[in-house]
Amino acid sequence: MPILKPFEQLNARQRHTFFAGLGGWALDAFDFFLYVFCLKAISVDFHADVQQVSEGIFLTLAFRPLGALFFGWLAERHGRKQVLMINIISYSVIEFLCAFSPNLTVLLVLRALFGFAMGGEWGVGAALVLESLPVKGRGFFSGLLQEGYVLGYLLASVVFAFCFSLIGWRGMFMVGIIPALLVIYIRSKVTESPAWLEGTHRQHIPGREWKTLIRKYWGRLLFLIVLMSFFNAFSHGTQDLYPTFLQVQGQFDPRSTGTIAIWMNIGALIGGMCFGALSERIGRRKAIVLAALLAIPMIPLWVHARTVSGFAAGAFLMQFMVQGAWGIVPAHLNELSPPSVRAILPGFAYQIGNLMMSKMAPIQAGLAEQHGNNYALVLSWTVIGVAIGLSIVTALGKEARAVNLGVQATSSTETH
Repeated sequence: MPILKPFEQLNARQRHTFFAGLGGWALDAFDFFLYVFCLKAISVDFHADVQQVSEGIFLTLAFRPLGALFFGWLAERHGRKQVLMINIISYSVIEFLCAFSPNLTVLLVLRALFGFAMGGEWGVGAALVLESLPVKGRGFFSGLLQEGYVLGYLLASVVFAFCFSLIGWRGMFMVGIIPALLVIYIRSKVTESPAWLEGTHRQHIPGREWKTLIRKYWGRLLFLIVLMSFFNAFSHGTQDLYPTFLQVQGQFDPRSTGTIAIWMNIGALIGGMCFGALSERIGRRKAIVLAALLAIPMIPLWVHARTVSGFAAGAFLMQFMVQGAWGIVPAHLNELSPPSVRAILPGFAYQIGNLMMSKMAPIQAGLAEQHGNNYALVLSWTVIGVAIGLSIVTALGKEARAVNLGVQATSSTETH
């Protein structure tokens, strides 16, 4: 099959590394979106409104940059593989503990800790994968790797659609311990990043990575933070409150909401791979801009359909574009990051972008409630504003498509 052809160039070690990175990100997202699906149920159980419960999303996103800093720092010193395993165990255990929250305050504290653990996974996992794979086909693998996030959302959609009525929101969080089993696979099948091993002879000077990042690459860091702020607004602004919109304004039951979300994530998965592969031909920036602007014409069907199938089609097309743009991010950010700070710079910029947009869900929920629970209005204007902003920022930036990601490529990376 054509979709499997890029995997033919990979050896067994590279395939195991890729699937470990994909699985880590997918299960990370799975645990995150279990909370998103349960906002309404948690609000009823704790006698709070949706806006109050959605502060858990804010806290998760706000604490992710701290996790990116801490785990990225560890990964530069002790290797990508070991730190990735610590990440996965951490967020899985915290997710499980959420099931036993006696009140909303305790639950919100646990969501903050979950965000810290979740924050390190993307940067460390992406560095491990992209440093281990060949340059050829990087756009495709970047798209598929990023869509691990979508696979996690898809899995959460399935669990919510078919299990929520049986196990409730607390049972959903208990299921969140399952990702910890991935560590067994990583420990037995995955080897350390070749690029990191090439650099292990370098003396580790405390704070050296941060001095290098601030002194030499502060301009690049600031640009990537702005870029990732728009990217995070694009994804969280179209995903986090969409299930709530379907349940509150659309009056859909959990089964219908989950079904629509399943189709939404299938579209996202396909979009990420398609635009990731397309970026190999037309460039990273052009592919991002194209996907972002094509999201705008999808708005009417996305929030104004009349049937389950109509909403499913609209959600499919919207996330095809949103995650189409996102599918290019792992390759684009890692190509723009020098080897000496690659475990820190992409993940830190990503998570600071998350922090900048961490209040989006509570703000959207508050605006919707102020306008008679008109989530459709708020979601529509979010897409229009963010898609245009993302396109402008992306077009103003640089790209380093197909640059070598090895340690020896430092000078090459610095010149792009």
